[in-house]
Amino acid sequence: MGNRLSNIVTRTGDKGSTGLADGSRREKTDQRIHCLGEVDELNTTIGVALSFLEDEDCRSVLFAIQHDLFDIGAELCQPGKVLIQSIYVDEIEASAAQFNEPLPALKEFILPGGSKAVAFLQLARATCRRVERSLHELKRIEELNPVTAQYINRLSDLLFILARHVAFKQDGQETYWHSKYSRLNRN
Repeated sequence: MGNRLSNIVTRTGDKGSTGLADGSRREKTDQRIHCLGEVDELNTTIGVALSFLEDEDCRSVLFAIQHDLFDIGAELCQPGKVLIQSIYVDEIEASAAQFNEPLPALKEFILPGGSKAVAFLQLARATCRRVERSLHELKRIEELNPVTAQYINRLSDLLFILARHVAFKQDGQETYWHSKYSRLNRN
């Protein structure tokens, strides 16, 4: 890493812009900056989930993902830079298959929640979906590595699978959604 931050309080963003790693400045409301913030939020949510997880296989996968998310941040900080490659997507897909294989088939929608670990994994999944939407919005106005959006799409699937995996390892239970509408209209 070339540049280290020795002074965290710089005051350079006081007028509503922020600097990218390539030296350019963008408005804090810029879509690229928005995506950077959401990737950071996703990484932080995964970090919170990790603080409640005991499953070492799950922890290992999520820790690697946190590093991948920093690579995505590096891409976003340097327009035109490509770090995320198809092997990243392959690894996510392999992890998803590994963790999903022993789970029972999903026949109904499940409610997010349960333990703190499961709840935060579901929150990370929902945050990941938002990141994906924001990346596609950015892609409409600027060049973006197409593999990055694929990675985020697969990651949201993996986070869902990991939440199910943890739920089953903890107590084997998931709470299924039951529509109030269908209960009221059973006639």
